[in-house]
Amino acid sequence: MQSDVIDDEQVSAATDRLDEVVPALAGALLDQRDALLSVLTGVATRKAAEDEFLRSLRAVSGAPWEILRNSPRRLRRLATFLPSNNLLYSYMLFGAIPSLYTDEIRIRPSARVARSAMAVHEILGPAVRACGGRVEMAPVSQRAFLADCASSDAVVFTGQPENAATLAARLPYGALFLAFGSGPNPVVVGPEADLDAACRGVLAARLYNSGQDCLCTDIVFVHRSVAREVVTRLADDLATVRTGDRRSPSTTVAPLVYPDAVDGAAAFLAGHRESVVRGGGVDAVRGTVEPSLLHVPWQAGLHPPEFFSPVVLTMEYEHAGQIRQWLHSPEETARGMYVSVFGEPGLTQTRVSTSVVCQERITFDIEDGNRPFGGYGPRAGSVRRLGSVTGRPLLLSAEAGRRALP
Repeated sequence: MQSDVIDDEQVSAATDRLDEVVPALAGALLDQRDALLSVLTGVATRKAAEDEFLRSLRAVSGAPWEILRNSPRRLRRLATFLPSNNLLYSYMLFGAIPSLYTDEIRIRPSARVARSAMAVHEILGPAVRACGGRVEMAPVSQRAFLADCASSDAVVFTGQPENAATLAARLPYGALFLAFGSGPNPVVVGPEADLDAACRGVLAARLYNSGQDCLCTDIVFVHRSVAREVVTRLADDLATVRTGDRRSPSTTVAPLVYPDAVDGAAAFLAGHRESVVRGGGVDAVRGTVEPSLLHVPWQAGLHPPEFFSPVVLTMEYEHAGQIRQWLHSPEETARGMYVSVFGEPGLTQTRVSTSVVCQERITFDIEDGNRPFGGYGPRAGSVRRLGSVTGRPLLLSAEAGRRALP
């Protein structure tokens, strides 16, 4: 039986290995920067790719602190479903860093971006192996990958919650299962907000990689006292957004990688044509969605989809109680992730329902690869341990370090 007690010699040995391995991995990232950015800009804008590279470097550099803080138990095998975006960052979080406390890792790339994901692995795989890690990536079908999942100590899934539930039901009872989903990540612009900072935050949170990120905001609540000015500012700012080739450093919005995101944006814009303030154009052939702004009055029953496109939706509210009620609705309780609050004195809590509150910051400001990610909504992220499913912020090393049921 594995002991939960770690003696001083074990800690010293672990620290020595991290002190040697982590600089080597960070060095490999820096050495291969140009090659990695060339791959990443095939599926992400240059700005987003550069940001992803820096986040990956920071996560690797923070690995010693993360691992020594969480003391994850040694895993025999980890099976990872790689997401279709943030390929390098996800490879580091669910491949390279876990290889420091896992005997073997099997990764299945998303079929949508398998070639790019395999290219990242080909570039960094040798460095991971040189550091003693065993990470294998294969573009197999989900059905074929289930065999790897069934024989793994832990499984990381990034995809639709419905598919996560189906997969979890087929895993051994004792397997650790982490399901990463998504949420609407609202931004609140209150009556006391610094409008310059708030509007910059809204656009940064919505337009990151042309809107193709689970941290992007899908709805902006604007207090009626500042609604006219905020909507005007956002419309003017969107008019200056640079669109073009994703490899250009000056491009903010590029053709989308996913055809279904284009179709989804087109359907929403067509269904809310009367609310379009700016933009609204969609070219399904080129895969482009014009940076667009919609503004609607308060609608308690409006729960927008994950746009995954440069669509900014603002909704006017009168008092903070409306937002609390919206966040406590069944739909948002299930997918609660983050809520960013600018200048709203009625929302000073650290958490509302299942959403974690970011005061005067957006999601990209607080996201940290060495700390638990997300909120408490089970559709946004959940962990399954010995038959118990709990929605909470997730970090693999922290879950592997837990010695008891949640």
